[in-house]
Amino acid sequence: MSERPNELKKLAAIATDLELSGELRTKAIELIGNIGTHDALLALLALAANEKLILEERDLALKHARGIIKSSR
Repeated sequence: MSERPNELKKLAAIATDLELSGELRTKAIELIGNIGTHDALLALLALAANEKLILEERDLALKHARGIIKSSR
């Protein structure tokens, strides 16, 4: 379980690296959403608030954040 914070940090770094392809950033966002923890939710919300990302990536981050919230009910 101690790998999760490092995994989240790495995936968040990939998701915000504008020098990488959009496909790779999108995949990182999806993987963060699949983790499904509270920390993953916070990471997704931070991505959604990042104005440097393109709108579609921000929307995807919100979609996955909503999924985590719905699954915790």
